[in-house]
Amino acid sequence: QVQLVESGGGLVQAGGSLRLSCAASGRTFSNYAMGWFRQAPGKEREFVAGIIRSGGSTYYADSVKGRFTISRDNAKNTVYLQMNSLEPEDTAVYYCAAVRTLSSMVAVRAYDYWGQGTQVTVSS
Repeated sequence: QVQLVESGGGLVQAGGSLRLSCAASGRTFSNYAMGWFRQAPGKEREFVAGIIRSGGSTYYADSVKGRFTISRDNAKNTVYLQMNSLEPEDTAVYYCAAVRTLSSMVAVRAYDYWGQGTQVTVSS
C-alpha cells in the first residue's frame, strides 16, 4: 500500500501561483511514477502532469503546459506541482496518484493509489 497526502491548495487570484505537495509513505517512493490530476464540479477527472520514477521525464496536459511544473524529491518521498499564471479554469480538486507499472501516464485507470485531494480555487 502507498499512502498519499496532498497539501498546498487554497484560494488565489487569477495570475497568481500555488505549489502543491504530495507526501508518500508505505512503499519505496522511487519505484512509482507519479501523476497529478484534477476534477472540477460536474466534470470528469483529468490528467494534469506526470513524472517518471527517476524524475528524468515529465508530461503535461496541453492546458497547463508552460504554466505548471511537476517535480519530485525521492529523498523526501514527495512530488510537487508548481502552478503559475493560474486561471479561473484551473479551479478544481487536485489529486496526486502513484503507479508501479506504468502503462499510461494520462489515464486515470492506470494508477494504483490516490490521495484525498486538495482544493484549488482561482478567482477572477
